[in-house]
Amino acid sequence: MSAVSTAPVPVVDVPLPGLATIDLAELTERAGLLTRVDRKYVLPRSGLHAVLDDLDPSVRVLDIDGVRSSAYESVYFDTPRLTSFLMAAHPRRRRFKIRTRTYVDSAQSYLEVKTRGGRGATVKDRLPYALDDRATLTTEGRQYADYVLDEADIEGAKGQDLVPTLMTRYLRTTLFVPESSSRATIDTGLSWAMLPAGRRAAPATPESRLDRPQLVIVETKSGARASAVDRILWAHGHRPATISKYGTGMAALRGDLPANKWAPVLRRYFR
Repeated sequence: MSAVSTAPVPVVDVPLPGLATIDLAELTERAGLLTRVDRKYVLPRSGLHAVLDDLDPSVRVLDIDGVRSSAYESVYFDTPRLTSFLMAAHPRRRRFKIRTRTYVDSAQSYLEVKTRGGRGATVKDRLPYALDDRATLTTEGRQYADYVLDEADIEGAKGQDLVPTLMTRYLRTTLFVPESSSRATIDTGLSWAMLPAGRRAAPATPESRLDRPQLVIVETKSGARASAVDRILWAHGHRPATISKYGTGMAALRGDLPANKWAPVLRRYFR
């Protein structure tokens, strides 16, 4: 099928006793169309309990068929010169990211193309994708990616191959915050694996896999005003961090790549 691992994502308990649940349809209706600001936080696994203990009892947790923490797998595609990575690392105002995202529990895959235009707004377009093709860019997938990039007036991939470079796997728990009609995600069991194309022109003995079970990435998605989850994180001494699962993962696994943008996170949590 592919070079992508099918091993289960390690189960990492996210303690959320007593919180009511919300289903996907209601979450999408109440917090899916929000014009939002995303803030990412990296914290040690040991610091998560204190944050969760301070959640308001009205906060609800996404439940899909009895599952509260869903396994995600992403395969990122880039040019042989790593154009997508370099656009983010330097950074460029106009840039793109192409990946397949697989919801492991439901065995559903999508091809996602994320673009950032001249005004800095990020747009994500996606196409249903065959599960067995998630580690390859099919002809249809390449045509779709080219169409989205052309519509966004973003260059960098035209006339170049797009090859699988990195895989990420993690468990995601999603919270709905009624106070601000916002959401927050908690990613645990974090793992990165370099795919063969990502090792081209790398140092002679590159690391091929990186597991960080002791880390948690919390992302809040709210309006211009910070959400209650942001305020709790701040109260416990956590501040927003510059981190990208693709960019930071590539920089952590390949020491020859530019990493200034993610240097504080790399020094503290990955090196």
